[in-house]
Amino acid sequence: MLKPAFKALACALSLSAATLVQAADPIVIKFSHVVAEQTPKGQGALLFKKLAEERLPGRVKVEVYPNSSLFGDGKEMEALLLGDVQLIAPSLAKFEQYTKQVQIFDLPFLFDDMAAVDRFQRSPEGQALLKSMEDKGITGLAYWHNGLKQLSANKPLREPKDARGLKFRVQASAVLEEQFKAVRANPRKMSFAEVYQGLQTGVVNGAENPYSNIYSQKMHEVQKYITESNHGLLDYMLITNTKFWSGLPDDVRSELSKIVEEVTAEVNKQADDLNQGDKQRILAAGTTEIITLTPEQRAAWREAMRPVWKKFEGEIGADLIKAAEAANQAM
Repeated sequence: MLKPAFKALACALSLSAATLVQAADPIVIKFSHVVAEQTPKGQGALLFKKLAEERLPGRVKVEVYPNSSLFGDGKEMEALLLGDVQLIAPSLAKFEQYTKQVQIFDLPFLFDDMAAVDRFQRSPEGQALLKSMEDKGITGLAYWHNGLKQLSANKPLREPKDARGLKFRVQASAVLEEQFKAVRANPRKMSFAEVYQGLQTGVVNGAENPYSNIYSQKMHEVQKYITESNHGLLDYMLITNTKFWSGLPDDVRSELSKIVEEVTAEVNKQADDLNQGDKQRILAAGTTEIITLTPEQRAAWREAMRPVWKKFEGEIGADLIKAAEAANQAM
């Protein structure tokens, strides 16, 4: 039998060892995404990992899974809600089943340029959208830019009628489906990882992407034409599981919030540079002609797709659309 003093010491030692083991176990944050590491999102994920592990050494470990290596387009949201991953940054087109208001970002020709996007996302209305899904277990942390989308196809697209009958890959978004139906094209839902093969085999004839996605996924190798339409936005919302985020120690959550803010500024600064650089790399590859629309041609596309706004006004909210339109005017 152990004497009481020895018994107390043994208990204290075992408690101390347990505390040490507990202290040694860092909080693991799995960050899963579906694009290449050299894209703005990919770079943002790596920078988040670097800063989190530098500033919270031993307390936080970040594992980054790029290029659909852990979960693909269709599974990452479910994985987040189940707690299998802690951070994802889906395209804004992926949220319609959680809140219809986020569909505002898919409306074609809503924003004149990325400066207008920034103004709206920083506005009270834009910030409120980040918190609009917390009752569903999703907390928005930030908006990450990828950029404005261009149309690509194997035939030149200069006027809306040029798109008739073509099969365009779209994300799972009702707004994006209607956008292509408005110009009598055929939308086809397809996960991002399958787009290159879909274009190569003719399952789809065209797509819409910022230059960085086109180049990083080598879509320019299987698309003869890119029309610089800047017709829509491909941005992401960096999101986490609400229960996970609220369960973090206060000091860890506070530091991670600061890191998110820093990384967001860097991602959004890099996005435009990367898109412009990749545009030049596509031109240098010589496989694809980039078509510049005249102001009249762009106005015709905008006019053809504008009815989509009215169609979704009831779900999104007329006031929210007005707030987004107002962001086109620099203050």
